[in-house]
Amino acid sequence: MKKILPILFLFLALKVSGQDNVINLIPQPVELKPLKGSYLLSRASSIGFNKNDGQKVADMLALKLKTPTGFSIKPQPGKNGTIQFNLNDVQDPQIGKEGYTLEATSKGVIITANEPAGLFYGIQTLLQLLPKEIESSVEVPAKWIIPAVKIKDYPRFAWRGIMLDVSRNFFSKEDVKTYIDLMAKFKYNTFHWHLSDDNGWRIEIKSLPKLTQVGAWRVPRAGGFGGRANPVPGEAATDGGFYTQDDIREIIRFAQDRNVTIIPEIDVPGHSMAAVASYPGLCCTRDTNIRVNPGTPFSEWFGNGTFRMNVDNTLNPSDEKVYDFLDKVFTEMAALFPGSYIHVGGDECYKGFWLQNEGCQALMKKLDIRHIEDLQGYFMNRVEGILKTKGKKLIGWDEILEGGISPEATVMNWRGVKSGIEAANAGHYVVRTPTEFAYIDYQQGEPTIEPPIYASLRLKKCYSFEPVPDGVDAKYILGGQANLWTEQVPTLRHAEYMTYPRCWALADVYWSPKDSRNWEGFMHRVENQFGRCDIAQVNYSRAVYDAVIKIFRKGTALQINLNTEMPGLDIYYTIDGSMPDIYSPKYSNPVVLPEGPVTLRVITCRDGKQIGHLITLKPEELKKRAE
Repeated sequence: MKKILPILFLFLALKVSGQDNVINLIPQPVELKPLKGSYLLSRASSIGFNKNDGQKVADMLALKLKTPTGFSIKPQPGKNGTIQFNLNDVQDPQIGKEGYTLEATSKGVIITANEPAGLFYGIQTLLQLLPKEIESSVEVPAKWIIPAVKIKDYPRFAWRGIMLDVSRNFFSKEDVKTYIDLMAKFKYNTFHWHLSDDNGWRIEIKSLPKLTQVGAWRVPRAGGFGGRANPVPGEAATDGGFYTQDDIREIIRFAQDRNVTIIPEIDVPGHSMAAVASYPGLCCTRDTNIRVNPGTPFSEWFGNGTFRMNVDNTLNPSDEKVYDFLDKVFTEMAALFPGSYIHVGGDECYKGFWLQNEGCQALMKKLDIRHIEDLQGYFMNRVEGILKTKGKKLIGWDEILEGGISPEATVMNWRGVKSGIEAANAGHYVVRTPTEFAYIDYQQGEPTIEPPIYASLRLKKCYSFEPVPDGVDAKYILGGQANLWTEQVPTLRHAEYMTYPRCWALADVYWSPKDSRNWEGFMHRVENQFGRCDIAQVNYSRAVYDAVIKIFRKGTALQINLNTEMPGLDIYYTIDGSMPDIYSPKYSNPVVLPEGPVTLRVITCRDGKQIGHLITLKPEELKKRAE
């Protein structure tokens, strides 16, 4: 593999048959061999499928091609399509359920797979082989040239996911479908849907109507989460929304057509303020004044991972009515969602109210347990038992390990590497999604120009993620996902901005062979996707073009080190109060700043034109950043 990579990436940067497009596929295929020539898609082209199970994906391709090309191609059964979909009579064990082969020649394109899922992923590759104008929402004049190529492709991991939090900010049914449609283009197959939290309950449960009558709505507030004012007595809760069960069925069907499984999450026993606001008897304090939180500071964090909750947002593990409540919730959810898993959260559960509750203390005595964390273990095992009666498996955040959980539970590892290793070594299946590689709500570029949040995750860091830790049996690592928490993400456009290009990087991580990664090659592919997104009107971050600024102390002075994630950019800077341009000092080596109140301004350029944002760091910011 290492010997062929330089040849492969050279090829990816070459023009093919004189056309403007180059072969830039995300995620990177397992095997890609260039052939001579190309195929011109035209009105005379045809689409065929050899088995009835291939018709749905054939119809999807025809529909996708129709608008930008203007070609009305009706798929037909048989084996003679110039774009031909074939399902194997004899299974190819190498490509598995989701793999495919694609061969494009001057005569046409043949996509072959064991299952319709493989044909679907073959379509996604085919569309990326076409010119970027294929993403247009109107008919455009273009030469629809497909470069001749032979591809064999299949995923490294079975679980390739993205989580969308719809509790902090509600996203409409159409927004959710758009988000799923886009992630499926990059061969993600799992949509983790965070449906409940302190800030909103988003799924209709018919036997518990207050969950959506009360729990889905909060008082309207402007400004960022964590700094908003508390609800005023009598103030109307008008901000929010929820999905009816019919909405959910529609979204599930939409996702299934795109080979996406939806994993719904109801976060318990903590993060339950919306449920408690609806039914106050669920918590230890039974406080009827609790409201759905609109983004106010309701907890105190002490910097070492510990915290105190000022409002009781936790279900009472000693109250049998809580388990009756959860049984109703999971009964209706299990009937809706066909996937094998239901996510039950389990993270950041504050146990201070449990310590003060007589029922909890009596239960601990009855169970002969001394540590309050073990009470969460009892709760989670009860929840797992409920799910089993519905034919579902439990998955939860890695805190579920702390109080003890059955070996059958699957662990979603978010807190670094250690808990993922512990879970796998204990025989749990693990989905890797550690904050330092996969939390796409974090800032992705220069902190002074990005929307504010407390941590940073650059594209290059995402691309460096290795889901299988050293010393762990790979069979226990199901795969990984990205997580988009939405405290600071109010719209679909901003969700797209936070998701891409970082989820292009993670698409390579979760789908492509481990040894196939090459940063410069990936940058070519990213820029190709930028152009496609522009035509598709999909938002994305351009932070990869911005300067990366590091400040170091050098005696009493400050030294600046400048770099870029995107190779080949020129960096210009000023420290004299002027605005930088291509005639300003060009960065080549670390610069020691003169004494005094210096302001640093930086731009990046390509071919003499500014391509990155102007970054301005004033004296106080420079000092604050100095390491």
